[in-house]
Amino acid sequence: MVGLVLPRLVGSAGVRRSASVAERNLAALKSAYWLVLLSGFLEPVLYLFSIGVGVGALVGDLTLPGGQVVSYAAFVAPAMLASSAMSGALSETTFNFFGKMKYMKLYDGVIATPVQPFEIALGELGWAMIRGSLYSAAFLMIMVVMDLTTAARAVVAFPAAVLVGFAFGALGMTVSTLMRSWQDFDLMGSAQFTLFLFSGTFVPAEAYPAVLRWVVELTPLYRSVHLIRGISVAASGWSWLLDVAYLVALTAGMLALASRRMGRLLYK
Repeated sequence: MVGLVLPRLVGSAGVRRSASVAERNLAALKSAYWLVLLSGFLEPVLYLFSIGVGVGALVGDLTLPGGQVVSYAAFVAPAMLASSAMSGALSETTFNFFGKMKYMKLYDGVIATPVQPFEIALGELGWAMIRGSLYSAAFLMIMVVMDLTTAARAVVAFPAAVLVGFAFGALGMTVSTLMRSWQDFDLMGSAQFTLFLFSGTFVPAEAYPAVLRWVVELTPLYRSVHLIRGISVAASGWSWLLDVAYLVALTAGMLALASRRMGRLLYK
């Protein structure tokens, strides 16, 4: 339990140091980075049009567990939003984070300053969320324009998408501290794609066999999809509280574990 307890809340000086880590990433941006951002945003949009709209023309409407009838595109769109938030956060906190830590040795120099591992992790997570938030805001605007949700629901869904990004960003940093080489990321890519396919993304979780359904409902992407879908098209009851509690606990636990792992790697 000691290793998983979130470090003592940083004071104003710690917040400034974490912000400096994020600011360093902004200063190091290259013009080609905006092409990377664009490609990351287009992927879920293409899925939405090809499957949500294209396949949706064959599938027709779906009846949600609460009895609400929605178009297939409206069903798929929140899942694409959650997946986009996941992918944007993971991209920054896995490949980029791993490269800076293991090969660039960036953080070896950073810890020579008053900045602590937890502040590095918090700063990198904040930077990752800038990317994830851009994806989420742009995708929500597309959903509103396509009449897949209302503007009011989109406003509420945005902080939910940000929370999803925080959870997966913290998870990504923890995974990165366990990686030994670039080849290990092949396993992470497979796990990410499996989550994408089996998290209630394209079919309701109720369509799966009972045992598989319980496994699916325990995954972080399913909880993310369930939260955003509930807000976007079918919010009812208090089931969203479970999703929020799950994602907050995942963020806190993974952020604490990532900072602890970083401390071991940087101070050895």
